[in-house]
Amino acid sequence: MNANIITTGLAFGESPRWHDSRLWLCNWGTGEIVAVDENGRSEVMLTVPAVLPYSIDWLPDGRLLVVSGWEGLLLRQEAGGTLVTHADLRHLSKNPWNEIVVDGRGNIYVNGGGPAPAPGEHFGPGTIVLVAADGGVRQVAEDIAFANGMAVTPDNKTLIVAESHARRLTAFDIGEDGSLSKRRVWADLGNDYPDGICIDAEGCVWYADVPNRHCVRVREGGEKIDRVEVDRGCFACMLGGADGRTLFIAAAEWRGFENMVSDARTGQVLSAAVSAPGAGWPSYTSGTRW
Repeated sequence: MNANIITTGLAFGESPRWHDSRLWLCNWGTGEIVAVDENGRSEVMLTVPAVLPYSIDWLPDGRLLVVSGWEGLLLRQEAGGTLVTHADLRHLSKNPWNEIVVDGRGNIYVNGGGPAPAPGEHFGPGTIVLVAADGGVRQVAEDIAFANGMAVTPDNKTLIVAESHARRLTAFDIGEDGSLSKRRVWADLGNDYPDGICIDAEGCVWYADVPNRHCVRVREGGEKIDRVEVDRGCFACMLGGADGRTLFIAAAEWRGFENMVSDARTGQVLSAAVSAPGAGWPSYTSGTRW
């Protein structure tokens, strides 16, 4: 399956979301949140006080949420554009937070944090925290092997998380109170390292893979059924477009963690036509919730 270049000149595109008929993404290394249309026209929507990592999603009422990773804060954009603190995660970990997903009931899941990494390691075992609609914050999962992308099934009953260092997708049941239970391997990915993920209407997951330079569609159980190869690392992917059948890929050349913040602008957004539309959360339907 071939991919078309939509736009170039990004640093590291991450946390892509289809919202209001455009692809929004975090341009790591710059603090920018950028929106790109299907013709490649891009616009900086806002600049946040974070360099990396940071990620985005929306509340059911349409307000933007931003995870400011190293600062340990979940920020919320108010109607006038001001960023305010929605939740403070600093008491849970001094390590950076990474990805966010908001499910159809308004449960906010943020991953990362966790214990300090071992000597010589960039990341320790990660956690997942829940920010509930009433503002309560609590840890709901631990020992995640480098927590990356997350997605929630359309029925709001299952959360899937990419465990990059374990080379697998892991699933949890979501309880009525937003708690996570019944942890299980959703798909063993062999030699692949999943990063950002999204779900389609046939219950499959697309995952991006940096070292293997591709995005892969996988069924529960691990059967890989579609693949998009590119010429650089794939950091995240998102289904969107008018009918949800466009896979958008955030890709960039990978030069190691020590070179993530640099003047290099090898980041691209690519697209590929796929057979099944997006489903679940992150949503491709402009943030509409049940």
